[in-house]
Amino acid sequence: MRKMNIRTLTSVGLLSTLSYLLMLLNFPIPPFPSFLMIDFSEIPALIAAIVFGPLAGIMVELIKNVLDFFMTGSPTGVPIGHLANFTAGITFILPVYYVYKKFESKKGLTAALAAGTVLMAVMMSVLNYYIILPAYTLFLNAPAMSDPQMKQLVVSAILPFNLVKGIAMTVVFLLIYSRIHVWMRKQTAIHSA
Repeated sequence: MRKMNIRTLTSVGLLSTLSYLLMLLNFPIPPFPSFLMIDFSEIPALIAAIVFGPLAGIMVELIKNVLDFFMTGSPTGVPIGHLANFTAGITFILPVYYVYKKFESKKGLTAALAAGTVLMAVMMSVLNYYIILPAYTLFLNAPAMSDPQMKQLVVSAILPFNLVKGIAMTVVFLLIYSRIHVWMRKQTAIHSA
């Protein structure tokens, strides 16, 4: 049991480091606003969740964001963007984990990734409207956005951006999964034993 715990913790640490490094390789996607950056840092967290369970995926998301906050900081001084990234990550990986574990097949994985994409896009739209955008304006001492302006930003930028991000992560993860699925199954079997 102790050996498994050390193996799991070591794997979570390595996947967190990889996730943090991938987070640094972020980039904007035209025509979305430049503050919406895409990266593929959820992929190591997704691997951790599928192999070691949902708590491991959450830990990878948490460690990645804590590392990034301490290394790069936040323009507001408060980790609003990091909390948003953490929330987006877990609203993507948890549905993928639970749907995939129910069906455990290639089609099941594709359906799970689609479910994670939709849930992440919807949840982040709601959270941006009610919490994240108001928090940014508060901490940056920026003029508050009107209700129609916030709705417009959420509908025209945040919702479609998160859908595009989820689709991009789905495509990349499926490509990676096709190469490492045997290894992932072996690791899952070792972890479950």
